[in-house]
Amino acid sequence: MAPATAFQAVPLGLPRAKVHELIQSLIQNLVGIKDTSGEFLLRLEDGSVVDTKGWNDWEWTHGIGLYGLWQYFEITQDPATLAIMQNWFKDRFAETPRHKNINTMAVFLTLAYLYEHTHDKSYLPHLDAWGEWAMNDLARTEYGGMQHVTYLTPNTQQLWDDTLMMTVLPLAKIGKLLNRPHYIDEAKRQFLMHIKYLFDPRSGLFYHGWTFEDGGHNFANAYWGRGNAWLTIVIPEFIELLDLAPQDPIRIHLIDTLVAQVRALGKYQDNASGLWRTVIDEESYLEASATAGFAFGILKSIRKRYIDPKYNDVALKAVKGVMDNISPDGELQKVSFGTPIGETKQFYKEIPLTSMPYGQAMGMMCMVEFLRLYL
Repeated sequence: MAPATAFQAVPLGLPRAKVHELIQSLIQNLVGIKDTSGEFLLRLEDGSVVDTKGWNDWEWTHGIGLYGLWQYFEITQDPATLAIMQNWFKDRFAETPRHKNINTMAVFLTLAYLYEHTHDKSYLPHLDAWGEWAMNDLARTEYGGMQHVTYLTPNTQQLWDDTLMMTVLPLAKIGKLLNRPHYIDEAKRQFLMHIKYLFDPRSGLFYHGWTFEDGGHNFANAYWGRGNAWLTIVIPEFIELLDLAPQDPIRIHLIDTLVAQVRALGKYQDNASGLWRTVIDEESYLEASATAGFAFGILKSIRKRYIDPKYNDVALKAVKGVMDNISPDGELQKVSFGTPIGETKQFYKEIPLTSMPYGQAMGMMCMVEFLRLYL
């Protein structure tokens, strides 16, 4: 019998201080990203411009960035990380009010958590106004699905994977915070509806989108990597957020769906790199933001006992793949740019790679969840 040891094995042989160092480098790169070429700017019809790449603007990219920061703050209580989030909201709320859409709603998940921590009452009117918009004024598809409205297009009658992360999770959090159970009921309904139209039971993976127009279809029938990662993230987040009881039928349905997805993901992980491809089941480039999302969701689901620990090796291989793609200056590399619905699978394969706030944040979320293995 091997002798007992007083200390558990160090995950991946990596000292805890090194994990903090990697996360801090991701944060510094996040707040320092700049679009020097203007290639990634959104130019709107009213003449305004949205910087989706740089830190000082307001889009879903920043919403995910903020949530990555919150994840790190939650485990460290680091005042510098708190200040970055507080300053972002202070600066944005001082600017001209933004167009309300699926993507701009994403920042309010973090704001709700910040309110719980700081009790800053100036946050409440924003949470109230945007929660009411998402509940009552956001365009709906047939059968009441949240239509994936963005800055550039209404995406009429379309459901996207992204919506659950960008709008539905914030709505559930605001509903819990403000004691509005009808928000929570709506969030549950949206989860069920998006799974109904986007989950493919044959493969265990998710299509990127669905349209009710033209007879109804899933566009290119593409199993887009980052779109699948949103589901791997939001399912355990949603179950934890609402503290759904083990016998709750929605919890059971969500976990069954997650298990099917994780089982499928294990088949397609690239053995050499630990990454997944941007179109999961086809020859296409390896993509790190989706991989980080998968690693986060699988590790968290194991920790919360939603899924079997046998998937731990898949998750740790993915964590190693993410770490291997963090550059010396803290950039998560191999991150695909924002990706609208594609009519062909080739469309996804041609999306350019570039550093983005959500890539930094998903890398952070992955590393923070990995950090919990040291506790």
